[in-house]
Amino acid sequence: MKHLLTSLATALCGLLSCTAQTADFKSLSVEEFEQTISDAAVVRLDVRTPEEYAEGHLVSAINIDVQSDDFDAKASATLPKDKTIAVYCRSGRRSKMAAEKLVKMGFDVAELSTGFVGWQKAAKDVTKEEVDLFVAPDGTCVYAYCIKHGTLRLRFGDKWIYVDPVTDKIPPVTDYTLLPKADVILVTHEHADHLDAKAIEQLTKEGTIVVTNPRSNEILGLADAVVLKNGDSRQFDTLTVDAVPAYNSSADKLQFHPQGRDNGYILTMADLRFYIAGDTEDIPELANVKNIDVCFLPCNLPFTMTPEQLAHAAKMVQPKVLFPYHYGQTSVEAMLHALEGAGIDVRIRQYQ
Repeated sequence: MKHLLTSLATALCGLLSCTAQTADFKSLSVEEFEQTISDAAVVRLDVRTPEEYAEGHLVSAINIDVQSDDFDAKASATLPKDKTIAVYCRSGRRSKMAAEKLVKMGFDVAELSTGFVGWQKAAKDVTKEEVDLFVAPDGTCVYAYCIKHGTLRLRFGDKWIYVDPVTDKIPPVTDYTLLPKADVILVTHEHADHLDAKAIEQLTKEGTIVVTNPRSNEILGLADAVVLKNGDSRQFDTLTVDAVPAYNSSADKLQFHPQGRDNGYILTMADLRFYIAGDTEDIPELANVKNIDVCFLPCNLPFTMTPEQLAHAAKMVQPKVLFPYHYGQTSVEAMLHALEGAGIDVRIRQYQ
């Protein structure tokens, strides 16, 4: 009997070892997973449904549903091959399925064995902030974090860039003391839902660069601000900022954003180009905005664009990815309908 038990134990160990080698990914406890993702280069991947993701997820985690038909295509197009991918789901079943798929695609993978349930039971940090990942040709990761309305933040390598940070002028109230300090802050124009001295103060550290249009800095009064007018360009280490026109062209909207006052910005980071339009309509100058990877266009009556103008602007710019933002009460369905057939990856995030 002793010999039989020994043989069974040996066979079981061999089977488990064989399975681990075949799967070729690391299955980690909460503590081990937390240690792994403490490396900022590790990509955090939530493979649950978008609905589950929206209810709460790990900080900085992006979402690709492993049960969607296009999981392989999205993972291949989105994830960097030279970074570890840290995968989790609700309880651990789907993450193992995703890990197996990703390993076959050539990724280095670790998965959270107890899933999001185990993470929550251990009282670890979670968030509802939506995140998208874009990988530059040289492998640099750029993360886009949706804050609200016209406010977003970008992580470019180890640098943090904030656009139009606002605390309490637009709900929900945002406490920027809880977020990473800014390396660069961009302000498009003077309206209270874009310019907030309190938010800028909360985000500023030694060496923070504040970039504004002329009128906004007249209000802020910052002696060391970088003031750009339409057509100006400035290089900050590996980040290039180009200020482009943003204004109203419809006769009934001219009082909101007059021509020549406000900025949109094109950010170039490791050959990735982001266009953040600010408050504008589908003005002719958009035809000069070229080779854009990621675009943020406003759609909010009566101040900016209709869904039809949004579609026209998107077709002029032709970005690879479009985020409608600053959309207030505009119907998401109307925006998506207007953009049908544009050949653009349109992503809806909580930019009301």
